[in-house]
Amino acid sequence: MKTIAFAAAAALFAGALHAQTFHRLEAAVPLKSEAPDWDYLSLDAARNRLFIAARGDGLIVYDIAANRAMPSLEDTKGANASLPLPDFDRLYVINQDGTATVFQLSTLKKLDKLELGKEADNAFYDPVTKQIAVMRGDAAEITFLDAASGRIVARLKAPTKKLEASAADGHGNMFIAIRDRNSVIKVDMKAHAIVAEHPANCEEANGLAIDRANGRLFVGCRGKNPVLSVMDAASGKVIATHGIGRGNDGVVYDPETRRIYATGGVDGNLVVYAQETPDAYKLVEATTTRPYARTMALHPATKRVYTVTAEGTVDPSRKVNTGPAPFYPNRYFPGTFTLLTYAPR
Repeated sequence: MKTIAFAAAAALFAGALHAQTFHRLEAAVPLKSEAPDWDYLSLDAARNRLFIAARGDGLIVYDIAANRAMPSLEDTKGANASLPLPDFDRLYVINQDGTATVFQLSTLKKLDKLELGKEADNAFYDPVTKQIAVMRGDAAEITFLDAASGRIVARLKAPTKKLEASAADGHGNMFIAIRDRNSVIKVDMKAHAIVAEHPANCEEANGLAIDRANGRLFVGCRGKNPVLSVMDAASGKVIATHGIGRGNDGVVYDPETRRIYATGGVDGNLVVYAQETPDAYKLVEATTTRPYARTMALHPATKRVYTVTAEGTVDPSRKVNTGPAPFYPNRYFPGTFTLLTYAPR
C-alpha cells in the first residue's frame, strides 16, 4: 500500500512539474536598421500587429501572424511610443520632437499630424473621460488630448521632468510613476489636476501597471535594489515589494491569469509574479532574455511576450548615461536590431 501511495504521489508531483510552463525564446528576428534606437512597444491584438517605436527608423509595424515586418509608417521619424485605440480606429504615434502622427488603425492610413510642444515621450488612454495623457517630461508637462479628434483639451504642469509610465484606474484617474521623486502621482483626468502623490517605497519608480478589479498598482523600480512595488491604488499604501531585474522599463499586468510581467534590460531577464490574492504574490519564473531588452508587449490571448534589443557599446565620444548601469550603451550597431518572441511552453 505504501508503494502504491508513493507511486501515486510521485505521479502527481511529476504531473505538476509537467504542467508548469515558462517563457522560452520562440523566435529572434532581425529588423533592418542602420542605427538601432528604440523605446516602447504596443500591440493591436485583433489584427496581429506589433508596433515598435524605433526612433531612427520611425514606427515599425510587425505582422506577428505572418512573421514579417511591414514598411515603417510615414512621418514617424523619432517615434518613441505608440497608442492603438480600437474604439476610435486610431493609432497615435508619439514622436520625440513633440509631434503626434495619427493613423487610421485599420488601414494605417495617415490622418493628421499634431503639434504638442517641443518634445514628447509616451501616451496613455483613459476610457472614462476618453482622453489621452501625453507624457512630456522635458517640458515637465502632461498634455491632454481628446482621443476621437486629437484636439488638445488641457495642459498640466508637472512637478518633475521624470514622467514615466502611466495607468488608468477605470474611474477617471491616471496614475503616473515619477522616477526622481520615487513616487506615484494621481491625476484627475476630468479636472486635469494632480490630487495625490504616494511614495513608492523604492528608488527610481519607472514601469507601471494596474489591476483595476482589485485596485492594485505595480511599480517597477530601477534603483540600486530593483523591486516591484505593490501599492493600494486607493490609499497609496505599499503592500509588498518583490525583486526584479535591473534596468526595468516594462511592467504588464494580465487580468486573465493574474500575473505581473517585468522586463529587466540590464540583467536581461523577464520576471513573472502570480497574484494569489490582492495582497499576496509568488514568483513563478525569472527567464533569461538578452541584454537591453527593456520594453515589452504581451499578447492577451497567446501570452507571448515581445521585446527588442540590439548589440551596442559605450562610445566615449558621446554622452554616457550611467544611470541604469555603469556601461549602458549609447551606440548600437547596424544590422543587430532584433525582435525577440518568448512563448510559454
